[in-house]
Amino acid sequence: MIIDMHCDTVSEIRHRSGKKGEACGLRENALHIDARRLRENGYLLQCFALFVSLRGCGAIQGETAQEQGERQPDKAWAEVQELYRVYRQEMENCADLLHPVEKAGDLEQCRQTGKVGALLTVEEGGVCGGNPARLEKLYDMGVRMLTLTWNFPNELGWPNINALDPGRGYGSLFQADAERGLTETGRDFVSRMEELGMLADVSHLSDRGFWDVVEISQRPFVASHSNARAVCPCVRNLTDGMIRALAQRGGVMGLNFCADFLRTVPEGEHNPGRLEDIVAHARHICKVGGEDCLGLGSDFDGIDTNEELPGAQAMGDLWEALRRGGFTERQLDKIFQDNVLRVLGGIL
Repeated sequence: MIIDMHCDTVSEIRHRSGKKGEACGLRENALHIDARRLRENGYLLQCFALFVSLRGCGAIQGETAQEQGERQPDKAWAEVQELYRVYRQEMENCADLLHPVEKAGDLEQCRQTGKVGALLTVEEGGVCGGNPARLEKLYDMGVRMLTLTWNFPNELGWPNINALDPGRGYGSLFQADAERGLTETGRDFVSRMEELGMLADVSHLSDRGFWDVVEISQRPFVASHSNARAVCPCVRNLTDGMIRALAQRGGVMGLNFCADFLRTVPEGEHNPGRLEDIVAHARHICKVGGEDCLGLGSDFDGIDTNEELPGAQAMGDLWEALRRGGFTERQLDKIFQDNVLRVLGGIL
């Protein structure tokens, strides 16, 4: 069975069907993920992110009035509500294949019925605008994981890849932010999320922000789609010290299939994506943090296609590549489902 902690499929469906006018839905499509392939390829649970880019919402902390134009502080919130509407509609259309997961009993029902669980997450803490009432509303909507930042600073904290930094470009992938972390509001949000039963997700968060979460959190947290920086120096990946700290807290990190987070190539050179690179990250993470801290976080439909792992239909190829790379079946079961199940059990 397979559990994947992160995909951007809902946002991509909205983009294609709403903004580009294409026929695109969750049941069956030409994207990386659809409901049919999830069920046919042995998925137990797929986490579906509602991804919002603050750039398109005029709600980015740190921009000047001239850069931002007319500020629309509620546009990001309206966007996540629209994505939620799309998600609910697609879930209704796929009710024979998917089942929403908000509590432990929902997962058990998935096992009994053979349906694939769908767990709702939000990628961009800035949709809340720093308002804790909106965080609680997200929980009521069924959201069980919140990625604290994306690539823009927000009311909660700072990202590692900051699209507002001057001179941003290829080099920004390798320049971590060790100075700016969580705001006081962000610290309060992490504590409130633990009280509610919502996972804090540190993927995209700055290095300083990661250590702020370690300092204030009392329960496991996740890096839903991040790899090992020692293997690929992109700052979207975790350092060895971060991997150890995450493991010691009982958390889990998800292997991200984005080629540029797996291996560096010269600027301008095509990076196709290779299974051997994913295996190298998995080996390193387990060596540093132990076999209990690793899961899957594909980032499907939020990344360019990994040529050797092009979608949900290819997950069996990943299993075989890891097996050939020396992982036992017990270890593979942990990576593909058990480790994430353990962490989810603490909130569901």
